[in-house]
Amino acid sequence: MRRVKCHTCAKVVREELEWISDNPFYTKRFAFHVGKQCRNTTIKEVAKEHNLHWHTVKELEKQYMHKQLEVRGVPTPRAIGIDEISIRKGHTYRIVVSDLERKIPIWFGGQDRSQDSMDEFSAFLGAESSKKIELAVMDMWQAFRNSTLQNAPQAAILFDKFHVLQHLGVALDKVRTSEYARLSDKNKSFIKGQKYTLLSNRENLSKDGRRNLKTLLAANKRLNTAYLLKESFGQLWDYKSEVWARRFFENWKESLKWQKLKPFENFSKMIERHWSGIAEYCKPENKVSLGFVEGLNNKIRVIQRRAYGLRDEEYLRLKILTSMLPELKI
Repeated sequence: MRRVKCHTCAKVVREELEWISDNPFYTKRFAFHVGKQCRNTTIKEVAKEHNLHWHTVKELEKQYMHKQLEVRGVPTPRAIGIDEISIRKGHTYRIVVSDLERKIPIWFGGQDRSQDSMDEFSAFLGAESSKKIELAVMDMWQAFRNSTLQNAPQAAILFDKFHVLQHLGVALDKVRTSEYARLSDKNKSFIKGQKYTLLSNRENLSKDGRRNLKTLLAANKRLNTAYLLKESFGQLWDYKSEVWARRFFENWKESLKWQKLKPFENFSKMIERHWSGIAEYCKPENKVSLGFVEGLNNKIRVIQRRAYGLRDEEYLRLKILTSMLPELKI
């Protein structure tokens, strides 16, 4: 490539060619080929295949991912999903916001999971686009709720089903541990080592797992009651009317009486405090796929394992934001 002197600033600059990548030793076509390979394998393996330096491959992949975001365009979501991820030990969090209708992550950032960090998303989106948000799905973290109410007050707030059921699973496990502590050594054998058998969905258990579950529930009445309460609670999200959903919840609370299941009583009080964000799911316009955010979290964990030890947060941001985007055509 030719080097020319600019008559305006008197600097010597390199001639720009459309087909050359940011690294002048490689074409854009080759950079995109490397970036495409890195979607399914590690930088180290791609570097070994092409006999390139590890850092060179990473920079070529970053150029590929920047182009993917350019093709994606500026996001204007109607329904968003908000979640936090841990990027390293020591409670270091970043926030991930997804477009639930397009099923793609659209923002990664913040310094923690505070309201100020969540406000950065609204600044990124802009006031005009924030007004177009009609639904925000999140866990019951108050900072996310406060930021949404402040920056997108017209949006309905819906608490994520999977996070709610996670709290119910914690309540069931507390019952399990209390029963284990209460029973004699002879009866403890039914409970020992059965934590994940008890917390897993029945349909996900193996044949042996179902047999162990049946034995466990037959051996302990309180655990059997707690398990049935946990399984029945999932019906709440099947209702299309808030009135009927509320009636179901009242009946579920009523069934807790005289059971002496303190963790479940605390869980019901938590649901009571956050009822408005759960009842929103009854409305037809709010029936969005709630499994996408959890699926994205699993994908992020795979990315983090594959990039173990990598300290480049910008690279992690690009990997997450492009993880659900289609491949570029070379």
